[in-house]
Amino acid sequence: MNSQPSATQTNKQNENSQDIDLMVFVGAIIDRKFWVLTITIVFMLMGIVYARYSTPIYQVNSILQVESSGSNVPGLDDVGGMFESSSNSTAEIELLKSRSIIGEAVDTLKLDVIATPKLFPYIGEHAYNAFSPVKPNQFAEPQFGADSYAWGGESIDVFRFKVPNSSIGKTFILRVAAKKTLLLLNSNEEQILKGNVGEELTNGSFTLTVKSLNARPGTEFLITRKNRLGTVLGLQNSLMASELGKGTGIIALEMQHSSPSHAQKVINEIAQIYVRRNVERNSAEAQNSLDFLKVQLPEIKKQLEAAEAKYNNYKIEQQSVDISLETQSVLDRVVTLDTKLQDLDLQRLELSRKFKSEHPLYQGLVEKINEMKKQKEELVQEVGNLPATQQQLLSLRRDVEVNNQIYMLLLSKAQELDVVRAGTVGNVRIIDSAELNSTGPIKPKKPLIVVIATILGALLSIAIVIVQKALNKGVEDPSEIEALGLPVYASVPHSEYQDKLAGFVKVRKNKTAKAQSILAVDNPADLAIEALRSLRTSLHFAMMEAKNNIIAISGPSPGVGKSFISVNLASVLAQSGKKVLIIDADMRKGYLQTQFGLKWDNGLSDYLSGRLNLEQVTKATKVEGLSVITRGQIPPNPSELLMHSNFSKLVEEVSAAYDIIIIDTPPILAVTDPAIVSAHVGTTLLVARFGQNHLREIELTRNRFEQNGTDVRGLVFNGVIKKASNAYGYYGYYNYEYKSDK
Repeated sequence: MNSQPSATQTNKQNENSQDIDLMVFVGAIIDRKFWVLTITIVFMLMGIVYARYSTPIYQVNSILQVESSGSNVPGLDDVGGMFESSSNSTAEIELLKSRSIIGEAVDTLKLDVIATPKLFPYIGEHAYNAFSPVKPNQFAEPQFGADSYAWGGESIDVFRFKVPNSSIGKTFILRVAAKKTLLLLNSNEEQILKGNVGEELTNGSFTLTVKSLNARPGTEFLITRKNRLGTVLGLQNSLMASELGKGTGIIALEMQHSSPSHAQKVINEIAQIYVRRNVERNSAEAQNSLDFLKVQLPEIKKQLEAAEAKYNNYKIEQQSVDISLETQSVLDRVVTLDTKLQDLDLQRLELSRKFKSEHPLYQGLVEKINEMKKQKEELVQEVGNLPATQQQLLSLRRDVEVNNQIYMLLLSKAQELDVVRAGTVGNVRIIDSAELNSTGPIKPKKPLIVVIATILGALLSIAIVIVQKALNKGVEDPSEIEALGLPVYASVPHSEYQDKLAGFVKVRKNKTAKAQSILAVDNPADLAIEALRSLRTSLHFAMMEAKNNIIAISGPSPGVGKSFISVNLASVLAQSGKKVLIIDADMRKGYLQTQFGLKWDNGLSDYLSGRLNLEQVTKATKVEGLSVITRGQIPPNPSELLMHSNFSKLVEEVSAAYDIIIIDTPPILAVTDPAIVSAHVGTTLLVARFGQNHLREIELTRNRFEQNGTDVRGLVFNGVIKKASNAYGYYGYYNYEYKSDK
């Protein structure tokens, strides 16, 4: 009792189908393992060449420390945080990579002037870098007679190179003439400047000064004046600055370049400029304070001199009256308060230059001043109780003492600030300077490049195999054909011996190599012939119900091996004692005669046209019991000849004279001849080629015959190749070699 399959069974079948598809792809890779290996090796060799000849890149780094400390100016510690500041590493990194600092380095090192030796294409750079001079001013010998190129040891140092704005970014040629004479040429080799090394060469628009030069006469250099801003931005991108550890204040400045000496100079120059700028930035605070005090000192001195004059004049008027002990006590207190008030007022003025009046530091200082003023008012009230003479003396003496104290204080602070300004070291210092290390480039990592190239080659080749397998719809499993309801009578393996008979002729698409002999005769033990013997047995039973003993063999397209199957099947039938006739019904391109060593003339077309009779067109072969009718002369109307009554007459004559007749017809999808022939035969067979014919193509071929009233009995699957991708299907044909012992 039949039942519908369960959902679980269906899912299992789908999973199995997916597994099989995956294994088919794996098998396809195994089948083309030598191609995959070849592509992988090619990529590996490309990786080796690239790693061998690529420019080595070196990394140079410098370590800087940014200390989080304020600018404590001696003598001004009591100014509540006037100079306090904390360094932020992120901000310092941005300052370090700013256009201001990078631009100064570009100007100092003249990085916007690029002067390099002219190197031979492709191999010149490797040869130049590989040369190691034994003695000074030694140069590598030119190769291939190319003495205008630099091959090793050449160098140049350009001090100045100015060009018009229209020539910025253009490359010029600097040629070395005899006795170190220089020629500056444009791209058209037109002379612009001429002169000697060390001299300033100019023509008004161009200015060139070469500081030093080491090269053979005739050697050429390429020199370019780049855009300054572009050079600065490019250097910013190539410069890497980062903090080593969060909050450590340790900054690593790194640069990668093909020339380690160049990177070393750039890194050290940038670090030194940065440190100098930091010192200038920190000493600027002391300098500003010093400038402020220098403005105040003359005013305080004038006030002191005026106060002393008033005090002395009053004493003279009062005939040397002096203050009492009580008044002296009050005076000392008043002087102390006035001195502090004056000092605080100076601090307030200094803060007003840095902060707004709402700033907490400024407000705190104002509160201190107000408190001191209250204390001063209380003392003023005490002074009011003194005699008038003592009050006047107290006032004048107070002005003298206060101005003297303030003047001495400011003078002392000015001297200290001057010392601080001269000795400021900043809060940034260089821990490690960039050092030259030409022994270990960081790029390219040659082993890694080779490994990546090898893996890439393997993946690419595998991907190509998988894509080709996915796009190739050629049938490789006979079960797919039988699923159409078309029996597969035989699966004929591909014969390498047949390739030898065809002379290993490689042909274009839809062309077939023409064998000069018959495989069934030259190598009867070949697996393909054994498969045809199996076909012979199958045909014996298939033809029992046929209307006659004639077999028509056709196929969907050219190149499927119809003629190979027809000739060798006929030979196998003849070798079994049958009287066999093979007819080449492909009057357009038939070539059966080549395998029998015969000529194509006096053949089927000649019989159908009535020019010759059956006996005249029938030719004997070297195979006993096998006769052949070749195609004859190529007619202009093959289909019309086949529809003539002469063809029906031929069928009747040969059917009575032979045991089996095999008619080799052209492809049905190309011409209508096979349909005409099949109407007269009892058995029609198709030939499809392994991996070439699509399933839809085979189905269309069968439908074409059925539309013409012909029932296709079965199909011969030709040219089967044993592949790993075929070993995982549900159904397969296996052929085993089984020879007798000799």
